[in-house]
Amino acid sequence: MCGIAGLLLAQPSWGADALVGVARAMEVRLHHRGPDSGDVWADSSAGIAFAHRRLSIIDLSPAGAQPMTSACGRYVICYNGEIYNAGDVRPDLASKGIAFRGHSDTEVLLEACARWGVGRAVERMVGMFAFALWDKRDRRLTLVRDRMGIKPLYWGRSNGALLFTSELKALFSVPGFAPEIDQRALAGYLRHGYVPAPLTIYRDVSKLAPGTMLTLSPGAEPEITSYWSLSDVVANARTGATIDTVDAAADELEPLLLDAVKGRMLSDVPLGAFLSGGIDSSLVVALMQEQSTRPVRTYSIGFGEQAYNEAEHAKAVAAHLGTEHTEHYVDERTLLDIIPSLADIYDEPFADSSQIPTLILSALTRRDVTVALSGDGGDELFAGYNRYAWSARIDTIRRYLPGPVRHGAARMLRAPASAWDNLVQPLLLKRNGPGISVARRIHKLTQMLTADDGDSAYRALITFWHSVYPEAWEAPPAAFAELEKTNLAASEERMQFLDMLTYLPDDILTKVDRASMAHALEVRVPLLDHRVVEASWRAGLAAKLSKTGNKLVLRNLLYRRVPRELLERPKMGFAVPLERWLRQDLHEWARDLIVTTDWDGEFGIDGHAIRTTWDQHVSGRANWADHLWIVLMLAAWKARWPEPAQATTHDICSPDLVAT
Repeated sequence: MCGIAGLLLAQPSWGADALVGVARAMEVRLHHRGPDSGDVWADSSAGIAFAHRRLSIIDLSPAGAQPMTSACGRYVICYNGEIYNAGDVRPDLASKGIAFRGHSDTEVLLEACARWGVGRAVERMVGMFAFALWDKRDRRLTLVRDRMGIKPLYWGRSNGALLFTSELKALFSVPGFAPEIDQRALAGYLRHGYVPAPLTIYRDVSKLAPGTMLTLSPGAEPEITSYWSLSDVVANARTGATIDTVDAAADELEPLLLDAVKGRMLSDVPLGAFLSGGIDSSLVVALMQEQSTRPVRTYSIGFGEQAYNEAEHAKAVAAHLGTEHTEHYVDERTLLDIIPSLADIYDEPFADSSQIPTLILSALTRRDVTVALSGDGGDELFAGYNRYAWSARIDTIRRYLPGPVRHGAARMLRAPASAWDNLVQPLLLKRNGPGISVARRIHKLTQMLTADDGDSAYRALITFWHSVYPEAWEAPPAAFAELEKTNLAASEERMQFLDMLTYLPDDILTKVDRASMAHALEVRVPLLDHRVVEASWRAGLAAKLSKTGNKLVLRNLLYRRVPRELLERPKMGFAVPLERWLRQDLHEWARDLIVTTDWDGEFGIDGHAIRTTWDQHVSGRANWADHLWIVLMLAAWKARWPEPAQATTHDICSPDLVAT
């Protein structure tokens, strides 16, 4: 796991010192991602430079250092990630006469690209990766991102140069980089709480989509092609009969998951796992322990407020499995103290509040280990979110109730927010633990009732702010175009597909990557092995979701290893008490941002609506904590970013940088 960055000038007009200097500045910005070492490579005759920060995981020797040049001398790679089947690919390459200098997966990936070409090479790879490959002979740059988007990769243009990086902050080391806010991205952020791909908060900078590669050849524009497509996976999986029994689906999935977990346990440094005590992380840990000769190290955090505490459940699972378990109870002050650093860690506005405990958990885990496995992806692959069950019920209502009746019911439900939150919320909190505002649930229900179809209902369900910005700002959601290639009919599966293309990489995986890499911790996600993803779509909806439960196939596999009674309880998110914080501990900080930010002038959005929502929340008339967190993270980000390029740098086109 590492941090990568680089640039390719439109014309090779810089001197070697200038090119290396900028690359070195980019590398420094990514130090937290790879504190073990860092280096740069540059070719001023081609106007290309790579910067790399190394977190040593496999082959800790200098033979694993990057940027790395191929044995033939033609290719240079700058790579972030892990290839879990490198040990299987390596003998094939060795049989072709390639003499390896070390045993790193970086070298295997590089030599595979040199031998087979980038496209064929990445098709062979099982892993998470984002890398840049430079072809010295053809002067061609290729950027590649893994199939599920586990590792980040940004790219953009500035004054004719192509830039790339693991994190946006590195781009501010490039002379002349002075980005403006993209209004389409701002609209997407306000709707979702994250900036949806391929957009970033900045114009002219994009996220490279999962499963794609970008190629830039001399005299041409960047060309983006797909080497793996989720829509193709789904369409192919549904050409035959689906596996609709839970036992049969579990039997097919079990060997794939065992292999996925086993591959992710390979490490030359200490390794452990996150354990919440929920279905996904418990299954991952159970499969780890099953294949380990000694107790697996597991980590969880707890909270004094019982409504948010899962540590006791994690401890019980750990005891049953026999892991070496570490739990740490976090005081509220520690959580609150993290908030000022969020804008620096996430680079663009990001408002999933579980980012806070994820940062704490990463810090705790990093005390002992450098690599941790997690259970991320289980909800999206195996229908774990409550909204999937909701959609089926609403679909039934939509089919059998005429439009006027549905609209009439929606009008009746649109009581003042305070009526729902004050009357019903205390009962739900007592029974189910923390959750989103009842008022927001009712608001979502009315939107779903009045939606024209299931896709519109889904879009309403995942929306926070909408009416505060002009509709003309929004970019057409590309994920819906991909959805139409799948022929999926069930609303639950259509929602799963959309979540896997959007929410999973842009929220969940982004959250985990930044939180873990802020502490130089590599997090591996076996449930997102692409072979597991493909198998999940061969399983029918009946093997995942029923009226009595969700993630049925994962539960089946877990109950073969852990007693059911340790796991049966209402689903809990990795939540923090935002509602109370904004009224108490964070009140002054939040009020200042809400009141002093020029929402209309600086962002072009409706400041009156934001201030009204704030007043309703702090007065106790409603719980709008999630909505407010989105705009607060936007204001906090703007106070930190964008920053101007360093005063010591020059414009990319400056004659001072022309090679002599």
